[in-house]
Amino acid sequence: MERIPILKMGQLLLVTIQVDMHDRLAMTLQDDLTARIVQDRARGVLIDISTLDIVDSFIGRMISNTAAMARVLDAHTVLVGMQPAVAITLVELGLKLEGVQTALNVEKGVQLLQRQIA
Repeated sequence: MERIPILKMGQLLLVTIQVDMHDRLAMTLQDDLTARIVQDRARGVLIDISTLDIVDSFIGRMISNTAAMARVLDAHTVLVGMQPAVAITLVELGLKLEGVQTALNVEKGVQLLQRQIA
């Protein structure tokens, strides 16, 4: 089964999506990520979607739901690397990524998370 790697960096978990995201993979990532938040006692999650050219409504909802689950588990979520076409699609679909902050790149996302958990 295909899985997206989750890396631990101190109190943060880094998820870099480097494959085409499909529904089953998104659900597996959600399960894996919530388990790792608990296992590693992570305080922040950084999700890098810079390689995604398109995000459909299901994937957008999964990102939002994953952030909500992380919040319940006492972890902040930052989404980084969003392509302009993805941002346009999310807005056109009316998807609000509640509880998800965004940053332009990984460096800015890590800085944002570090300020939030300090």
